[in-house]
Amino acid sequence: MDLADRYLNSKCVKRMLEADQVALAEKTAVLFTKDGDQHNNLYDMQCMWYELASGESYLRQGDLGRALKKFLAVEKHYLDITEDQFDFHSYCLRKMTLRTYVEMLKLQDRLHSYAYFQKAASGVIRCYLRLYDFPLKPTTEEDDELSKLPSSQKKKLRQKQRKAEARAKKEAVVKSDESSATCVSKLGKRQAKVVDSDPNGEQLLQVEDPLMEATKYLKLLQKHSPDSSETHLLSFEVNIRKQRILLALKAVKHLVRLDADSPDSHRCMIKFFHKAGSLSAPVTDDERLVLEIVKAERLTFSRLEGKTLIDANHVFLETHKDSLIHRAAVAELLHVLEPNKKADAVKLIEESSNGPVSVRNGVQGSLINWKLKDCIDVHKCLDIALDERDAAL
Repeated sequence: MDLADRYLNSKCVKRMLEADQVALAEKTAVLFTKDGDQHNNLYDMQCMWYELASGESYLRQGDLGRALKKFLAVEKHYLDITEDQFDFHSYCLRKMTLRTYVEMLKLQDRLHSYAYFQKAASGVIRCYLRLYDFPLKPTTEEDDELSKLPSSQKKKLRQKQRKAEARAKKEAVVKSDESSATCVSKLGKRQAKVVDSDPNGEQLLQVEDPLMEATKYLKLLQKHSPDSSETHLLSFEVNIRKQRILLALKAVKHLVRLDADSPDSHRCMIKFFHKAGSLSAPVTDDERLVLEIVKAERLTFSRLEGKTLIDANHVFLETHKDSLIHRAAVAELLHVLEPNKKADAVKLIEESSNGPVSVRNGVQGSLINWKLKDCIDVHKCLDIALDERDAAL
């Protein structure tokens, strides 16, 4: 690869981040940054694609602190853009560039509807959802779990912890040495580099209510991206955890309206009515009213008309039996509806074939119809939803 080609460099960094090689991607990105400090320079340049790709990589690896830090950095860029408009007000009026001034005002109205902000807000919400599902364990709980392990496993675990601590200390020393150094600007002034007090984003995870934090960003998506299926998917995930049944139902109806054949729409629809059917008997008038609304709304879903949830899931499989991601959604729901059929759910995914697809005019071709993102989602389904790590490997 030509190390002097910025375009190839950027493409290479993107592929490295997709492969979760974050450290190697940072070393590659530093080739086109000043003073060898890739983090500060890429942040100052508002290089959002890099921060989003890094955040997605950290999220896949389960490093929620660093993932949140990257996603929130993108949000900070949009805050800076909003604040910069105030300087532009006086400039436009002074220079009488009224047409540009009006365009700038229109831009601010739709600023949060751009794709980069949508991806950043979605990433933040997914981080908080993961934090809610798998909260951080206090030190006392970790010590209790450690005491239950055999002595041989304790020894190995402690060795890993010591190595990780030593590596972290070494990185901290290197970063402190770099931050203590000063850089000379074009004007000849020496400027001290800013020291990051929370490089791993650990402080960002110290929140009392992750769902409340997720709701803040969800409201922004609902306001500025109401026609995005990702918005309503996240709305369902947040509200079903908050036991807000009617808001979750509203999200499901939006998903079905946008794309009824989407595996996410099918997954949310089945999960919602399964959750509604497992609710305890209503006690208050409000609870009775909610259940009556849910029963009435179920009749509006054509895919559930005259069918049980298990039958509807089977029909969906027959309709989309050649799609990997659709089979994965059916398998996940089969495990939810019938936990004793976990082996059958895993078999549904393992029997997926990446065979020939119709290219044009019915002619069969050998195009690969599996995408990397789909394979990652299916792997996550096997590992987390079905708890079948052997099959995931």
